[in-house]
Amino acid sequence: MRNVLIWSAIMSGAVLVVTGVIGVIVGGSAGLWSAVLGTVIGFLFPALTAATILFANQFFGTPNYLTIFFGVFMGVFLVKIIAFIIALKIVFGLDWIVPGVLYGALLATAIGSIVVDIAVIAKMRIPAVSDISLPGDDDAEV
Repeated sequence: MRNVLIWSAIMSGAVLVVTGVIGVIVGGSAGLWSAVLGTVIGFLFPALTAATILFANQFFGTPNYLTIFFGVFMGVFLVKIIAFIIALKIVFGLDWIVPGVLYGALLATAIGSIVVDIAVIAKMRIPAVSDISLPGDDDAEV
């Protein structure tokens, strides 16, 4: 999850540069700030998910690990969704926002976040070792 945070920050920086240039072309300084705001919002919400998982994994090995993990994860998820809806309602109500640039920055950051998550998780080394013998295994004792 640390790699997800690092690569998401790098990706968000790249998205910020591209959408910032587009924002300046489309709407001047208001377009630039719309791109900045859209990219920051788009980075914060997936980053909160990774940070929540890192925090909840500190309880690994305790008897109530799964309860704690899912309680923390779902609690933050619900708060995050409500905060996202409120933030978008407030932000899209501001006079200086260029909606197309803000939406484009949010969308580009969301797609980039998904790509980063897939790339990092695909390269994770997860042990797949088991001591269970299945029927038909040559080594299985009968």
